[in-house]
Amino acid sequence: MSAAGDRLDTMSIDSDTRTAALDTLRALVGRDDAVFHDGQFEAISALVDDRSRALVVQRTGWGKSAVYFVATLLLRRRGAGPTVLVSPLLALMRDQIAAAERAGVRAVAINSTNAHEWGDVLARLRDDDIDVLLLSPERLNNPAFRDEQLPALVERMGMLVVDEAHCISDWGHDFRPDYRRLGDLIRRMPQGVPILATTATANSRVVTDIAEQLAAGDTAPVDVVTIRGPLARASLRLGVLRLPDARARLAWLLTHLGELPGSGIIYSLTVSGAQDVARLLREAGHDVRAYTGQTDTAEREESEALLKRNEVKALVATSALGMGFDKPDLGFVIHLGAPSSPVAYYQQVGRAGRATDNADVLLLPGPEDPDIWRYFATASMPTRDRAERVIAELGDTALSTPALEALVDIRRTPLELLLKVLDVDGAVHRVRGGWVPTGIPWTYDAERYERIAAARQVEQQHMLDYETTNTCRMEFLQRTLDDDSAAPCGRCDNCAGRWYPTDIDEHAGASADASLERVGVPIDPRAQWPTGADRLGVPLKGNIAPDERAAPGRALARLTDLGWGGTLRTLFDPATPDAPLTPALRGAAISVLADWPWAERPGSVLALPSRRRPLLIDSLARALAEVGRLPYLGTLPVRNGGPSGEPGGNSVYRLAGLWDRFDASSLVFPPGPVLVIDDVVDSRWTLTVAARELRRAGAEAVLPFALALRA
Repeated sequence: MSAAGDRLDTMSIDSDTRTAALDTLRALVGRDDAVFHDGQFEAISALVDDRSRALVVQRTGWGKSAVYFVATLLLRRRGAGPTVLVSPLLALMRDQIAAAERAGVRAVAINSTNAHEWGDVLARLRDDDIDVLLLSPERLNNPAFRDEQLPALVERMGMLVVDEAHCISDWGHDFRPDYRRLGDLIRRMPQGVPILATTATANSRVVTDIAEQLAAGDTAPVDVVTIRGPLARASLRLGVLRLPDARARLAWLLTHLGELPGSGIIYSLTVSGAQDVARLLREAGHDVRAYTGQTDTAEREESEALLKRNEVKALVATSALGMGFDKPDLGFVIHLGAPSSPVAYYQQVGRAGRATDNADVLLLPGPEDPDIWRYFATASMPTRDRAERVIAELGDTALSTPALEALVDIRRTPLELLLKVLDVDGAVHRVRGGWVPTGIPWTYDAERYERIAAARQVEQQHMLDYETTNTCRMEFLQRTLDDDSAAPCGRCDNCAGRWYPTDIDEHAGASADASLERVGVPIDPRAQWPTGADRLGVPLKGNIAPDERAAPGRALARLTDLGWGGTLRTLFDPATPDAPLTPALRGAAISVLADWPWAERPGSVLALPSRRRPLLIDSLARALAEVGRLPYLGTLPVRNGGPSGEPGGNSVYRLAGLWDRFDASSLVFPPGPVLVIDDVVDSRWTLTVAARELRRAGAEAVLPFALALRA
């Protein structure tokens, strides 16, 4: 055939695909006048006609889901198997399935919340009765799924879609390390299966990272079609209001929340912050709910539905409510504290104004933000020493994560994250029953982690610069995300002047003060000894006997709290010298005791030994004994040199460092519970072991009290 004939053939295929795609799009959205946005058909054609690998970087609301739904239906009509959609969050999966149902696409998910449905899903896959299968990235390494289901699914897969693909990049490595495993999946896929990666936020570095993963091939790298559009959304009206402290930020929110358009999201950097702000707003009469990673799944689903129906004014949320949450008419996004990067910030503000002409986006940064960023950044980064310890302890017999905890002094959550990273790196392998080494030589990639740390510092500085810039805020965000179309928006506070009020109602200020001054956080007693304690010489397992447990206790506040948290963070900073209790802390501690609904009033006071703050704890215990007119029993005696180890380790090692180190045999207990005083409660094992010793020595009950709860 001649070159002209080739061109006519190509034009004919393109025309046929465009007609079919447009018909499908209109059926999906239910509108006969629907047309493609710039880049949508190009992406669909690349997938359907060319069976290419494509990366789509387009702002939230552009229609990325339309691309993979239309492409899926066209491919299915041509005999292709089901699309596998890798999606990171349950909330996002729920929205994607709902959107698929509206579009006539048969979509189902396999995730941690619907194990009872897996058998039906697999049967429907065998019957070719599913168009889209949604999976979390972690499911790809579930031993049963990986070994028994995935091989057949790979052979039949019609298309692979990776949603929120920025998680492939180093930027998202600690959020979802399993995303890095997608390169292995891509290498296993048959030739000619199209692959689509989508994201709303990616700078040039992230785009390059994603393209490299998509280009993975058995023989030679594969070209990746990148379709990138402008990130600005004309509906968003950005602003930054810098206020002096948490009191002022809360008071502003109390004063003006009711004036914000429609319903929206109020973001907090910490779980405790979200919970405290939601409580404060509810007490002031606002219909809001807290939404965090600790919120029950059913409650999360209910809260999402209430927000979508505009039956609440706002959800006060952590980043758990973010990527992919679909409410086109979301009226506002407020941040109490700034995320650590423009990428994260744009992800969250992108929830607003998707189908409205106007949406308000206001950042209320706090001076504590960089400290919180540093905490989360360092908590997630694996270290050479920890990695080598884990690899050294693994052998031919698979070890579960709890069993491994007894061999390495790493807490459960960071240990699980480290194992995932090592698995992705090829050093360990997850099998039924736990983890085994692969035997492949492993080297700590110090250069990579230094690069990640350096990139994060740059992005944190960009966020600080965003707060203080006198240029257009939307243009600033676009430039930090390497968007070549960046231009002044004409709407933000720097372009058009301050659009938000700055006054604070006096009553709101008083309510904020009262909320921040509120003290008293429950300390729940431990009820079970950790698995594997016997490996470290602690002859305990199973449930803690009820007559050897502590009673429910109280802490003055959490270190992450908006109010007293700042005072306590300063107090327990290693650079702060030990000193007796201040009058303010004394008054706050007394307030906790006054509000404590104990079943029986304490009969005595006892201090726990403190290596770092002996003056502080002794003065606190004496003050509480004095105000309560209770006998002070002094400090709990120690044996064998006292507790060893450092706070922050895992349960097994922390328990081993405390076991048989307290000696209550010389104490004489007056009638009534013993009020036991500690400084910072972290793992709760110090209180647990001390309570056991005291109960066995004759104490009627043990009431723990601490100045701070670490989390």
